[in-house]
Amino acid sequence: MIVKRKKFAELSPLELYKLLQLRQEVFILEQECFYQDLDDKDQAAEHLWLENEAGQILAECRLIAKGVTFNDAVSIGRVITAPIARGKGLGIVMLKEAISQFEIQNAELVKIEAQFYAKAFYEKLGFEQISDLFLEDNIEHIVMQLKL
Repeated sequence: MIVKRKKFAELSPLELYKLLQLRQEVFILEQECFYQDLDDKDQAAEHLWLENEAGQILAECRLIAKGVTFNDAVSIGRVITAPIARGKGLGIVMLKEAISQFEIQNAELVKIEAQFYAKAFYEKLGFEQISDLFLEDNIEHIVMQLKL
């Protein structure tokens, strides 16, 4: 497994295509969430992903700077594990890497807008729920935070 992290401008066209392809497969088709995925945060984000030796993306997320999603915290967004890679702990591996990158940057607080069904997954990493349930694109979400 290979860990990759790049700013938007550093992504090759093929890398960007593969990242967006997986997001469409999971967020739009699998979750039947027929809303715009591209939200103008990609350009300001660092993209972190795990791929196999064949170059297939197995998991991905965005590292988002303070002030983009939350004024008081950095954020992790668009967290996905490819359907073929689920149940192998890759989501945890990727998120630990994301958190490590924020620690290197001396961030103090990470906030996420988590899909409610994934609450226990994020709690394993130390995140705590700090908001009531809300709907985003017709999917139940909560805000969670992790103090570094």
